[in-house]
Amino acid sequence: MCGIVGVFCNDVDLTPHITYYALFSLQHRGQESAGMAVSGVGVNLYKDMGLVSEVFSNKILSMLKGNSSIGHVRYSTTGQSRIENAQPLAVKSRYGSIAVAHNGNLVNYRELRKELEIDGKVFHTDSDTEVIVYLLSSYLLDNDLETALSMLTKKLMGSFTLTLLLNDMVVGYRDPMGFKPLCVGEGEFGYIIASESCAIDSVGAELIRDVRPGEAVIIEDGDLRFEKIAGSDKKCVCVFEYIYFARPDSVIDGRNVYRVRYNIGRTLAKESPAEVDLVSPVPDSGTTSSIGYAHESGKPYLEALIKNRYVGRTFIIPGQENRELSVKLKMNVLRDNVNGKRVLLIDDSIVRGTTSRKIVELVRKAGAKEIHFRVGSPPIVSPCYFGIDMSTREELIASEKSVEDIRRDIMADSLAYLSLEGLLDSVGIRREDLCLACLTSRYPVPVECAMKC
Repeated sequence: MCGIVGVFCNDVDLTPHITYYALFSLQHRGQESAGMAVSGVGVNLYKDMGLVSEVFSNKILSMLKGNSSIGHVRYSTTGQSRIENAQPLAVKSRYGSIAVAHNGNLVNYRELRKELEIDGKVFHTDSDTEVIVYLLSSYLLDNDLETALSMLTKKLMGSFTLTLLLNDMVVGYRDPMGFKPLCVGEGEFGYIIASESCAIDSVGAELIRDVRPGEAVIIEDGDLRFEKIAGSDKKCVCVFEYIYFARPDSVIDGRNVYRVRYNIGRTLAKESPAEVDLVSPVPDSGTTSSIGYAHESGKPYLEALIKNRYVGRTFIIPGQENRELSVKLKMNVLRDNVNGKRVLLIDDSIVRGTTSRKIVELVRKAGAKEIHFRVGSPPIVSPCYFGIDMSTREELIASEKSVEDIRRDIMADSLAYLSLEGLLDSVGIRREDLCLACLTSRYPVPVECAMKC
């Protein structure tokens, strides 16, 4: 999914530190690489593989002076996990210095890349972000920013929320369908643009508002303005932001993520009750929903599993073998809490089934009498082409198997998913304004070209 940041700061020494802390608070959105571009005397770019705390040292931050910056933490969907694909991506052109940080996925990436290669462009990455960089640098040569963004929007298909560093101007842009979140805050230091409001909170700033779909936020010479760039008949906010990706302390499009997940748990308890001795989350993604379930059902909330906080998020770790190993490193069972008990486990979703099966196995070995599994989303039946790493139907356990088949596969005594209606009620956003493609197979834009890649 990636996390993106844009900062304008009155203190040139403070800018990289504000960017660092904002990226640190968005680490949950990507753990493969981190980078920032800072405009001072020219644009200085630094990026590397690893976590934010591993990539940036005080020495490095002290060299990245300037008033304007953008930053990125990466979780790869298009492009391999290697340094060449780390972001931001930057170029120098007749317009000047251009740096781009991108959250999303272009479904027509291959077509656009082929067009640009025929036009003589040489690609140094296999990331769809490089297509955006080349197109934008071309459009900016003869057009103002608003026109260039409008031209870019007409060319791109898919999800693309961006932060841009154009010489010393900072820009945030959200695609017309609003797939990915973006918001703006103001602090004593200046302004910040970020994927989630938790990043704004982390640097002591106040949330101004979300960037609306098809809208750009522009910070130039210390002044902030919003510009409507493009419109769309559809609004398609990714429902997985509320189910899994966003931090629970974030607010996205006016919806408190914690409250949505708490409501999911309450709805699950109404739809799928169970006679159990305790309700436990699969940490951390199932925690808030488990609290809601326990409150609604009257069953005790008690942790069955303790998480090693330093392993990271299993779902967004590339490679199936790595995911399986990380489950063993990530979870340990509290035997005294589960031995001889009927345990209800709640997780946000089941994608491939691997993690769920391993967790049920761990709890069973610790002496649980029964294990009942509840899922805070409907079954994921279709691939995502807009920025989640589940690109083939074959890797989705629910695409071909019934709930009963999945129950047997993960070795649970019972299994129940949240209904689609229950999810919509819990989120509190109209069905027409959400992207539900992974749950319904109804894609908001044509994805045939992506399916062929």
